[in-house]
This record gives sequence, structure tokens and C-alpha cells, in this order.
Amino acid sequence: MSGQPVRNLLRSCVPRASFVRKYNGVSGVAPGVKDKNEHPNVLITGSLGQLGTGLAKVMRQRYGRNNVIMSDILKPSKEILESGPYVFADILDFKKLQELIVNYNIDWIIHFSALLSAIGENNVPLAMRVNIEGLHNVLELAKQYRLKIFVPSTIGAFGPDSPRDPTPDLCIQRPRTIYGVSKVHAELMGEYYYHKFGMDFRSLRFPGIISADTNPGGGTTDYAVKIFHDALKTGHFKCYLREDTRLPMMFIDDCLRSVVEFMETPDSKLKMRTYNVTAMSFTPGEIVEEVRKHVPELKVTYEIDGRQDIADTWPKRFDDSNARADWGWKHTLDLPGMCKAMFDFLAPSEKPEQRIKM
Repeated sequence: MSGQPVRNLLRSCVPRASFVRKYNGVSGVAPGVKDKNEHPNVLITGSLGQLGTGLAKVMRQRYGRNNVIMSDILKPSKEILESGPYVFADILDFKKLQELIVNYNIDWIIHFSALLSAIGENNVPLAMRVNIEGLHNVLELAKQYRLKIFVPSTIGAFGPDSPRDPTPDLCIQRPRTIYGVSKVHAELMGEYYYHKFGMDFRSLRFPGIISADTNPGGGTTDYAVKIFHDALKTGHFKCYLREDTRLPMMFIDDCLRSVVEFMETPDSKLKMRTYNVTAMSFTPGEIVEEVRKHVPELKVTYEIDGRQDIADTWPKRFDDSNARADWGWKHTLDLPGMCKAMFDFLAPSEKPEQRIKM
């Protein structure tokens, strides 16, 4: 007997009200029970990261609170637990993932679980397990259950041999980090599964993502977040990249919206499985100039470190013309708009006595 008739049989044997009450504990939703209008049931792996938490909020507003299942191996905050369904899920545990997909009647997987570049370079064997073995698990499950799957990619998927200004969708990549190598692997494996098995794999290569509600974590593009915090708290910004280092960037609201719009695009409109998306491209010098329109007294010094070597191998500008032509991608915030949004979010949280005084 196939999986779908079994689920139908089980549902016919269990009254809906008692079914919901039975599972209305930590998860807050009965597995397999959808909100009205038959929106997709979405499983987000690695959901406690910057993108996962934000995307869960956006998708719950769009598809229903109970239709989006957050998962991770970390203990969630009370706020996360109260916001909607959350489950523990190790992406290296194939059977556990399989159980979640069946119990929650999952339609889409958003696969954010990964070790990022700096951590991955310090523990390559673990990065290979999480970023590659974990990917293989979700690809196999997406194939088995005919799921739509999204795996993000990155500017780190390109390397020093790639054209940098602009960087097209299709070109030589050859990244120099295990994180970048694993993302190229994901792009190619997803495309293979699409052509071989007809699996609906989708990926977007993101530029640096700028977010107001997360603290900078020391990544190569995080200077573009740190400058706002430093401008408001100390009035002195130390930049670890050269003043003329150009990199592509995007505000997080545009980033999250791109995922939703991409996933909702009919497959017939997609000419590729992986697209570049971007919104703007700027240098530290250019963002300093824009920030000084809000904080004229800002002092800036440049103390270059090893992240400059990474930035020198990354694209200066992304060519995302295919995304704009094929499925109508459009960004909403440019550099001035992004700066205004950041200050609108951060400034009210700063007490008057904490503001810079010159």
C-alpha cells in the first residue's frame, strides 16, 4: 500500500479534534494537518540561523502558522517555541528526517543546515559531513517523497578564476573554501537530481546579507552590518577590508522575499535550477559616505586582516539578469534605502545617553 492511501486511512480512523489535541504539545500542530486553503507544508532545516528564523516568520504569515515547521539541533528560545511548530532534527539522521516528512506531510524542504566558511575551515571533516552528507539526505528524501527543495548557495561558490565584475550565472567557479566547494556540489547535485529524477530542486546564490536584527558574526561581508552598530554606539568604525573593496549585497527583507517568490514560480518559467540574485554592490568607502548622512561625526579607520584575501576572490558584482527575466526578480532597497532601514530599526533601541557625543 502506498504512503498516501495509508495516510488517508489513518486520518479516516482518527477524529480530527482528538488528532489535533494529541499533538498539541511542544510542536503546537498535529502532524499532517494543514491550515486552510491547502498551503504547502514546509520544513526548514537549520532554522535557528539568520535566514531560517526570518523565513519562517514570512512563510507563516503567508501560508499559516502551522504549515511551517522549524527544525534544528539547538535549544530554541521561548519566543521561537511560541511562534509555531519546532522540532529537533539532525540532518545526518536520515530516519528522523524521513519521520518528520511523513508525520507532517511535508511538501517543501528549505535546507539551511550548513557549517559556514570560517567554522568549516577549522573543521573540514565535520563540514564535509554536515554540508555534503546532510545535503545527500535531503536530496534523497525529496526524490523519494516528490518534494520541492530549496538549497541556498552563495558568492563563496565562486573563486579567483571566476569573472568578478560582473559574475554571471554560468562560469568557472573553483572556490577555495570547503563551504564554497560544498555549495558548488549542492548546485550540481541538485541539477543532476532534476534531470535524472525530475526532482524540483531550486537554489539562489545570495550576496552578502545585511540584517538589522542580528549581530555581526565576523564574516567577510559583516562589516556592512557592524558599521551601523558602531556608528550608533561609539561613533568609530574599524573596517577590516580596504576602502575600495566592492562586493554584492542585499537587505534581508529582499533576500527572504526572493526565496518565497522563487519557490512560488511555476517550474515552466525556470530555465535554470540555480540563479544569482542581488540588490546592490558597494565598497566600504561608499557605505561610509552613506552612513555619514545619518551620523556625520562618524570616524573610520581601516585595519586590514585575512578577510581581505577572501574578498579578493569573490565577485564584485552579481549579474542577476536571468532571475529578473525568467521569474521577475526585483529588489526593493538600494544602498540609501538599506541604510535608512537599518537606522530606523536600530536607532530606537539606543538610549539617548548611549548615542555618540562629539
